[in-house]
Amino acid sequence: MANIEASWIKLAESQRLQRSSQTIAVLGSAAYIFGGELLPREPIDNQLDIVRLGTSSVHTIPAPQNAPSPRVGSSCVAIKNALYLFSGRGGIAMAPVEENGAVWRYTPADSSWTLITPADPSAPFVDGRSYHAATSNGVDTIYLHAGCPEKGRKADLWSFNVESRIWTVLPAAPPPARGGTSIAFSKGKIYRMNGFDGEHEQGGAIDVFDIAKETWSTISFQADGVQGPEARSVAALVAVQSQGKDQLVTLFGERDPSALGHAGAGKMLSDVWAFDIHHKIWTKLAFTGDTPSSRGWFDADVAHQEDGTDAIIVHGGLAEDNSRLGDLWKLQFA
Repeated sequence: MANIEASWIKLAESQRLQRSSQTIAVLGSAAYIFGGELLPREPIDNQLDIVRLGTSSVHTIPAPQNAPSPRVGSSCVAIKNALYLFSGRGGIAMAPVEENGAVWRYTPADSSWTLITPADPSAPFVDGRSYHAATSNGVDTIYLHAGCPEKGRKADLWSFNVESRIWTVLPAAPPPARGGTSIAFSKGKIYRMNGFDGEHEQGGAIDVFDIAKETWSTISFQADGVQGPEARSVAALVAVQSQGKDQLVTLFGERDPSALGHAGAGKMLSDVWAFDIHHKIWTKLAFTGDTPSSRGWFDADVAHQEDGTDAIIVHGGLAEDNSRLGDLWKLQFA
């Protein structure tokens, strides 16, 4: 395995930032945190927390009258100069937030939320769900996959063009249907791995969707913690460039889930793995110094830095002792 140089830098920690099942998205030099829970099945609020990555300053923006309701298990992606938030669950019943295919857009320039409704309300749209996965092409399209509706789990894949406001159903991913899975976009392809099918964590495969061809393929590997990462769910998967190579990075997550489901913690992982997309090789990253504690039910995104390098921003989550974490870390690649 090739050696990948990377190090962790702790950016912030506070009681306000303590939560799990939240979203984080990086836009420019700031990370935007929304939703999540401090107590099981009790969404925190609908304020937005903004962390300036250069100074580590944290600001909480009160929710305007027109804003998403408090929720957990949502998804949020950044496209150009805005954030796009979809669905999740709200309330003690953990009912999916059903907004008939609408997506919330947050524009930092004027600190405003706008509900973006589909152009044709009679056309098919994604139903409300939680613990789904989302990514974007960074230009005009959100990709949304899997997750938990009112009952069961999904394997579907949809795209939403934020300019035309049209949902398009794409070929479903290979089974099993799952929640707590992860997807990432890199150079015209969507990469999917991990998740929980109701009985087992998924692992040992990266499923690859070619957007132009609309076809799925699978890259298999040994999920033994030696040749490749163990099976897990509620982890993260992001696409970065490191040392001139396109890499997928998966980190942390849960295995052996709790019998309490969304209300409890299982065995949490603390490892970080990078997958060389071209050579199809996994490398387990090794670190010295301070590192984040093991966790699942967190969120992460990529920061494209001014010096041209990529970093991964990781926030919060559920610790193995069932406490909510309130820390923010940066994984910096050499």
